[in-house]
Amino acid sequence: MSVDFDVIVIGAGPAGYVAAIRCAQLGLKTACVDHWVDSKGKSSLGGTCLNVGCIPSKALLQSSEMFDQARHQFKDHGVEVGDVKLNLHAMMKRKDKVVSELTQGIASLLKSNKVEFIFGTAKLLEENKVEVTQEDSEKKYYSATSIIIASGSSSIELASAPLTDELIVDSTGALSFNAVPEKIGVIGAGVIGLELGSVWRRLGSEVVVLEAQDTFLPLTDQQIARDALRQFKKQGLDICLNARLLSTRIIGATGNQQVEVSYQDEKGDHKAIFDKLIVAVGRKPNTDHISDEASGLLLDERSFIHVNEKCETSQPGVYAIGDVVRGPMLAHKGSEEGMMVAELIAGKYAEINYELIPSVIYTHPELAWAGKTEQQLKASGENYKVGTFPFLANGRAKAQGDTSGMVKVLSNASTDRVLGVHICGSNASELIAEAVIAMELGASTEDLALTVFAHPSLSEALHEAALAVDDRAIHVVKKRR
Repeated sequence: MSVDFDVIVIGAGPAGYVAAIRCAQLGLKTACVDHWVDSKGKSSLGGTCLNVGCIPSKALLQSSEMFDQARHQFKDHGVEVGDVKLNLHAMMKRKDKVVSELTQGIASLLKSNKVEFIFGTAKLLEENKVEVTQEDSEKKYYSATSIIIASGSSSIELASAPLTDELIVDSTGALSFNAVPEKIGVIGAGVIGLELGSVWRRLGSEVVVLEAQDTFLPLTDQQIARDALRQFKKQGLDICLNARLLSTRIIGATGNQQVEVSYQDEKGDHKAIFDKLIVAVGRKPNTDHISDEASGLLLDERSFIHVNEKCETSQPGVYAIGDVVRGPMLAHKGSEEGMMVAELIAGKYAEINYELIPSVIYTHPELAWAGKTEQQLKASGENYKVGTFPFLANGRAKAQGDTSGMVKVLSNASTDRVLGVHICGSNASELIAEAVIAMELGASTEDLALTVFAHPSLSEALHEAALAVDDRAIHVVKKRR
């Protein structure tokens, strides 16, 4: 059978476009298929992450934090700015500009690497063929020696909170409000709910977050999670745990409508009225129409594509990466899988250490972690040691006027090898990279203790936390016995 390409990549998000570029760099004739269009109906690469996810949300988080600082913190630094006003239109315009520049940049990267871009909706057929449905519904067919599925994910919808055009929205809708709502409800206290809730709280909304679980951020180290929860509540985020959504209904006259939410907690049934309701209860893999039944592609009970440690599917020559396969739905995880699969297709060696994929929540303070949590170590019975250090005792944090949070280091009690690092504080998303590198290289807390960190810097908190594992932290006042 003749083939059109060496590799066809389905999806141009962080997993797909990275895989396509690396395949092309390795000398493989590569095509990338994607159907995303922007608000103007034009093709826009980058998938959810660049168009309506990671990038626009971080742009708004940055802008809203600057607005909040100007209103409440500049005066502490001796900066008087007078009456601070919000220009939401300009803020949204900046966000859209950031998105546009990055998505156009991906198009340039594909072109410069000689990746052929095909616009349309792709479906895997048998014998490594791909059907692409174009805008005019015309279908074209391509074949490849290898196929990489990277079709991403989409927001989970709730039957009890059906989405509307403006009142009940998912994360995409929450990035584009044309005015600051007086009161916002958020269903879900996960990464997306906390980040979007933080944006609109800073811009002036009263924000209530309803979380069905009785534990805040259960997958996060609970000491760090409790510290973050205190900070969020102090900022004004009303986070209600063990609050299960029952139903929603639209109330009020046209043009002045609101959302009435019925929910239940340990105290009974409650009702709350919001101007906007954001549904942020997680994401699901985009696999509903990714393959023809004859292709034999195997999915699991949650509709994820079944793959092995090399991201190979049940079909020879077909791989799947990113949000459509097991593991955390993180852009950087998908990108690294794309790199790995490209190398494997080219006959090279590659692997991913799934134990050390960093997670980040871009609130303020930020949360970032990698490796094992203390609750995981307790459950496994592993003998471990703990060292913590507060940013309150860090010189750079004090100079910045932002001393919330801490660094926590977990190590094996016998070998001293670092098992996990957890950070709540300013720039945690940047600091966690140091910890990931250390753990990837098998470092001990003694290695971190012997490493020279620049002073003054926030990274010194990691140094002190490593010292604290053996009760050697320098900048901590010891309690008298």
